[in-house]
Amino acid sequence: MDSQAEFKLSPSRRLLDGVNMFFAILPDKEAKAEIIRIGERFVKSHRLGASSVDIDRLHITLSPIGKPDRLRQPLEGALLAAAEEVRVKEFKITLDSAMRFSSAGKDGRFPFVLCADTLTTEVTLKLRKALADAQYAQGLHVAGVSSYLPHVTLLYAQGVEAIEQPIPPISWMAREFVLIRSFFGQSKHEVMGRWPLGSGD
Repeated sequence: MDSQAEFKLSPSRRLLDGVNMFFAILPDKEAKAEIIRIGERFVKSHRLGASSVDIDRLHITLSPIGKPDRLRQPLEGALLAAAEEVRVKEFKITLDSAMRFSSAGKDGRFPFVLCADTLTTEVTLKLRKALADAQYAQGLHVAGVSSYLPHVTLLYAQGVEAIEQPIPPISWMAREFVLIRSFFGQSKHEVMGRWPLGSGD
């Protein structure tokens, strides 16, 4: 890639308890506003007693951090090296449906998500596979790469009947991917690095 990545990582050689990391795509400002508006309408129309995801934590997960397998350097260095090797062109993302995932969390709340259309799923999976391959080359194994539904988690609600319906499309251009560190129980995300996607020209 042409530009250098912004990359901020702790000096630790391993993840601390209560911390997770993953690669993701972030919606732009306009898409975030549309996502929040959709969420507000669904809370009212379905009378959901819901906990909404903070606007600054809206994202599409691309790939988890792989499990160490032949890792020859600290985790942070392996992730940096992997991200730098990814070569995928920028692409358009479109969310066109809403659904409630079937599995509830330990607190009994169900994730309510906005899902990508078929074309977005295809190109996003290409980036997911590129990240998995790049991690593998650095000694990090990502399982279940092809089992993937790109989505933005909007809110969590209890006692909600199954929902699946179309929404007015929400679109934006994915021009970069990021590495996020999340802190369990803190509703906190930290962007640790950013890498541009290639120009479509």
